[in-house]
Amino acid sequence: MPRTSGVLMPVSALPGAYGIGSFGAKAYQFVDFLTRCHQGYWQILPLTTTSYGDSPYQSFSAFAGNPNFIDFDELLQEGYLEPSDLDGVPFGCDPGRIDYGQIFVSRRKVLECAVDRFFSKPPKDLGEFLDENDWWLAPYCEFMTVKEEFGLRAYYEWPEECRRRGEATAAICARSPERMRYHQMTQYLFYHQWHALKEYANKHGVRVIGDIPIYVSRDSVEMWESPQLFKTDEAGNPLSVAGTPPDQFSSTGQYWGNPIYDWESMARNHYAWWVARMRASLALYDVVRIDHFRGFEAYWEVPFGSPSSKYGDWTKGPGIAFFRELEDQLGRLPIIAEDLGFLTPEVIQMREDTGFPGMKILQFAFDGDSDSYYLPHHYEPNTIAYVGTHDNETARGWYEDTATPRQREQADTYLHRAEGEPVSAALNRAIAASVSDTCIYTMQDLLDLGNEARMNTPATVGGNWSWRMREGAITRSLEERLSSLTQTYFRMPGASGPDLPQ
Repeated sequence: MPRTSGVLMPVSALPGAYGIGSFGAKAYQFVDFLTRCHQGYWQILPLTTTSYGDSPYQSFSAFAGNPNFIDFDELLQEGYLEPSDLDGVPFGCDPGRIDYGQIFVSRRKVLECAVDRFFSKPPKDLGEFLDENDWWLAPYCEFMTVKEEFGLRAYYEWPEECRRRGEATAAICARSPERMRYHQMTQYLFYHQWHALKEYANKHGVRVIGDIPIYVSRDSVEMWESPQLFKTDEAGNPLSVAGTPPDQFSSTGQYWGNPIYDWESMARNHYAWWVARMRASLALYDVVRIDHFRGFEAYWEVPFGSPSSKYGDWTKGPGIAFFRELEDQLGRLPIIAEDLGFLTPEVIQMREDTGFPGMKILQFAFDGDSDSYYLPHHYEPNTIAYVGTHDNETARGWYEDTATPRQREQADTYLHRAEGEPVSAALNRAIAASVSDTCIYTMQDLLDLGNEARMNTPATVGGNWSWRMREGAITRSLEERLSSLTQTYFRMPGASGPDLPQ
């Protein structure tokens, strides 16, 4: 990756009129902002559907896009919506927060208004889209239709005859064609609008870093239709689930509850499902960040039903053979390895063997006195430097709310923080100056926001994923600061590299 920089900004956090960020005008304006500030990357969070806890890392499908990101203004222009469809529809009271409960009802109501108009005069490429994506789209539409039939309950709570895809579920879908058409339409619109936005970004020199979770949700179309991909019993229940071991942050670890892949079975099939998933991801994004990369070397496996994650144990993953198989079938992979967490020599060696850049988190560097692995003088070029990720506090929030006086002193000294300089600016300057080929700033840190703008607090449910940037937050002053930072540390796209001594 060339020496450059970018901004982590979830699509959901863009401003706009309809309760949540979308693929509309504000997204195009954000690309323009990145271009004016000479940024090479726009990093986003997963674009898949959200379910439990509104998390983009817990989705009903590894392939289906989130209908909440569909831009209503484009549907108005195309005639699929009428202005009256939006009259009086509430999308939440606070433009700085997403009210997921409200938009779950209101956005569905609006999109349902478009279904009949959409199919009465469908786009010319609709048939092609349905045919090309039938392998994942048909089971997804069926899964969601049946889920709605049973009040959105998890599939393993459905009647026994519906817990597998078959005649019973097909009969329900035959009785509910309007639901099937709704899910077909929203997936078409999602992909149509997203590809147009990505094309615009690419034409303006901005590449998109996407994000895929290593695991799928237990309540997902993959577990419903293809339980053979996972470690399950004869009834299709998971034998074990994913989590993290106890650490300094939690005495019981984190019980994620995601089903564990049957890696041995997948290997015999040349990882066909993963190849399909990666191929689809590379069609959506320019670069793919794989969440929980260390899980491919070894993962924390917890017996299903355990009271906490502390009852788990480490199990070997597929290792480098998995990535070799992907490369054999797909070619060189533009992947970022999210190699955070409990690192071992084996994990580091696997990352080195792949050649993928790993991640450096500056916020982890300051414990008050030690020469931390995450201090920039230990960085290497083939890395991506961050102050924090979507799971961290904001820079200002960490410094003001969590850091001890000794940590603040160490950070101020190491960063040569000037009097009156915002700590977020000092931390951003440090990753910009580092030797990492790429640095990614979070939008919250560019705006110098506190923990009220934090995206996610791991191991908690409720109140996460809801921050939105307010209208007008990007000012000319901010653009000048970001442009200056980019120019000062030679992260302009297309830079030729350092001048060699004569």
